[in-house]
Amino acid sequence: MNLFFGKAKAKTSAKDAIYKLRETLDMLEKRQAFLEAKANNELKTAKLNATKNRRVALLALKRKKAYENNIEKINGARMTIETQMMAIENANVNLETMSAMRAGAEAMKNIHGSMDINKVDTTMDDIRDQMDIANEISEAISRPVGMGEELDEEELLNELEELEQEELDSKMLDTPAPAVITPNVPVHHPVHKGSVSEDEEEAELKALQASMSMAI
Repeated sequence: MNLFFGKAKAKTSAKDAIYKLRETLDMLEKRQAFLEAKANNELKTAKLNATKNRRVALLALKRKKAYENNIEKINGARMTIETQMMAIENANVNLETMSAMRAGAEAMKNIHGSMDINKVDTTMDDIRDQMDIANEISEAISRPVGMGEELDEEELLNELEELEQEELDSKMLDTPAPAVITPNVPVHHPVHKGSVSEDEEEAELKALQASMSMAI
């Protein structure tokens, strides 16, 4: 069949299509820049010859107009290509999204295919039973062995209060008594009036003797 109809045309991928469109867009941009430069040159020629040579100026304006028409067509083509590129990119994103979602759905289906809600409930019940057994075993292991009868908590509290009181009494006995500080009271010695008078008389006698010796 290939000998008569040739090879089947390969399908164009989104990546190849976008690459080709970008190449074409770059070519159109360069073409537009070239025509814009040509149009600007024709405008300069028309301005230079507007008063000197009207025929040359009119020909320059005609060429400028032709360039501008081509530029408008290129702008339209660029807009079409950019719109097409955006549509292809969006379509490619949607395709990739759907593929990823489909793969996720298949994975979930495969995972849940080997699971049954009844089996899940049975497994969870088994887990809870085993956890209860483990807790009971832990409590049994941690329970003290050989402690005898249960102790009376009130009796223990009374004994503790007695020990605390003994400790307080011991501290009070060991604490020395505070020293009593008395104020310093000046001591007054009694003065004998007889000795004072004798001193005064002796002083007067000495003064009288001194005055008599001065008179002689």
